[in-house]
Amino acid sequence: MVVKPNWLRVKAPQWERVGSVKDILRDLHLNTVCEEASCPNIGECFHHGTATFLIMGPACTRACPYCDIDFEKKPVALDPTEPHRLAEAVRRMGLNHVVITSVNRDDLPDGGASQFVRCIEQIRILSPQTTIEVLIPDLCGNWEALETILQAAPEVINHNTETIPRLYKRVRPQGEYQRTLDLLMRSRQLAPWIYTKSGIMVGLGETDAEVREVMADLRQVDCDILTIGQYLQPTTKHLGVQDFVHPDQFATWQALGEEMGFLQIVSSPLTRSSYHAEQVQALMAKYPRAKPEL
Repeated sequence: MVVKPNWLRVKAPQWERVGSVKDILRDLHLNTVCEEASCPNIGECFHHGTATFLIMGPACTRACPYCDIDFEKKPVALDPTEPHRLAEAVRRMGLNHVVITSVNRDDLPDGGASQFVRCIEQIRILSPQTTIEVLIPDLCGNWEALETILQAAPEVINHNTETIPRLYKRVRPQGEYQRTLDLLMRSRQLAPWIYTKSGIMVGLGETDAEVREVMADLRQVDCDILTIGQYLQPTTKHLGVQDFVHPDQFATWQALGEEMGFLQIVSSPLTRSSYHAEQVQALMAKYPRAKPEL
């Protein structure tokens, strides 16, 4: 058994602020990936009044052995009121930047793209100054569905690579490494004004060289933002941690990513895909991109 090191200990959350966010989520019957995926940063993020909303869930049509979200082969139909309820939560929380992610919905012809679009549209109505990041599934390679999301013009489109190619069959059995790269590449080609983002987790048996190769592949498709974090085993039924990567190694990847040309790289043991996502606003101010006028 690999013992969790001290650098992975997190401070106890301040429950007054956490409770306030939870009250809003419960009142509007919304899910967050913070809770469903047992994120270790939930206390910090809820304390700052931020959350990553999980739509079309909470059950997923895939059963990735690293993920703590429930599996359901035939999930419930989409709720047409969800986009408005989500937008209302964004308004109540006063968010400057919001992240919307989803479970995989391989049962839907468009993978849920239309629901992402409706959520974006409702947020634009109630909170027009809020910047929007969508963390999307691979849509089973449905590029028309991807284009539908891009046309809704979120500021950031995020799709996680998750792991190195050698471990895909074990870690992400229904995913394809090349399909992930294709999604990011097509996003850049179809909507070059949108910032692209991806993330990987380490500690599953990958080598430093393999992580560097993934980073190079992501730069080949002009990915703007990268997050690298430590994988933590949610339960004994999930994939075990092979090793806890030292913070110095994360710092090395951080420096390498900056040299490689990522506009932003966040690399630390507790980094998650949406951790400190609001910092993208500073990136947008530094590297502005304007959508062309039609």
